[in-house]
Amino acid sequence: MGKTLREVAQNLQKCDKKMQLIYAFNGTGKTRLSYEFQNLFEKPTRKKMLYYNAFTEDLFYLNNSCEGEYKLKIQENSLISWILRDEGQDRNIVKYFQRYAGEKLTPQFSEDFSAVTFSVTDIDKQLLENIKISKGEERSFVWSIFYALIQQVISELNEPKEERSTQEYDDLKYIFIDDPVSSLDENHLIELAVDLAQLIKSSTTQVKFIVTTHNPLFYNVLYNESDRKKSSSSMLKANEDGTLELEEKPEDSNRSFSYHLFLKQTLAEAIEQKNIQKYHFTLLRNLYEKTAAFLGYKKWGELLPDDKRLYLTRIIHFTSHSTLSNETIAEPTPPELKTVAFLFKHLVDQYKFYQ
Repeated sequence: MGKTLREVAQNLQKCDKKMQLIYAFNGTGKTRLSYEFQNLFEKPTRKKMLYYNAFTEDLFYLNNSCEGEYKLKIQENSLISWILRDEGQDRNIVKYFQRYAGEKLTPQFSEDFSAVTFSVTDIDKQLLENIKISKGEERSFVWSIFYALIQQVISELNEPKEERSTQEYDDLKYIFIDDPVSSLDENHLIELAVDLAQLIKSSTTQVKFIVTTHNPLFYNVLYNESDRKKSSSSMLKANEDGTLELEEKPEDSNRSFSYHLFLKQTLAEAIEQKNIQKYHFTLLRNLYEKTAAFLGYKKWGELLPDDKRLYLTRIIHFTSHSTLSNETIAEPTPPELKTVAFLFKHLVDQYKFYQ
């Protein structure tokens, strides 16, 4: 039976694991879940919980009103003030950021830490100042600040209470991290996952971590690097009635967990329940593409039955990529229903998917 967003948040709060790792597709409700979890606590929330999500990014905004000068403005916030002004973590933030964005791109904080400008060394080794950075680089920079923050918080809490430089976080219970890797390439994504896993394992405190992601690789790396006995892993699913399900993923299912397996499961359920929709053609094509890439085929159409390859390629391509909205009907025709079931069975049987 499905649960409301608040009920899922309450279940996360009751869990006794040190880390809860959750996979979900974009649009399922990961960010809303982090916000709902935050609402379980009395304000000021940060006494009990720290969180990184889309709302965290709202503390930073690009100001390019001055011609030729781009500044990332930082809204006044006590957490950021503490990590920058009191703890002097600006150099560490630059170090973390350059690990993910490259050493040639350098951020410079203003004297009052209210803004950041960026410079880069070009191919001719010329320094270009006050450049405009990409949205992905901006997100990486925000994450670097948050990572420096939670690393310093964990470091403080690992100390005996009487030796801490601040008692501000003595009652901290949770750190909620929502998708910190949306803009990273695979190499830096893996590095971030390993760094985060090591940080979580280094914590000797009562703080619990909740990490959500839509990225299978990040999920897999973080799962494999984590302390299994102190962690739980699950998948957040959205039901048609708007409720959610948090499906636990036992250890063996995580070893082969990936997006293509979820596609396979979704198609199998739609076929079994006779609830195939037009968008299932897109999912079917995606599953063929990923299988072809894994097996080393140049084109996904090469996996189709030989005697009907040209016809079926056209059917799938038109149905999954048609832009003629006036000719598109939401309900698939009976022959289209049979085509999805036939091609799904062909792929699973012919290419030896585990049954």
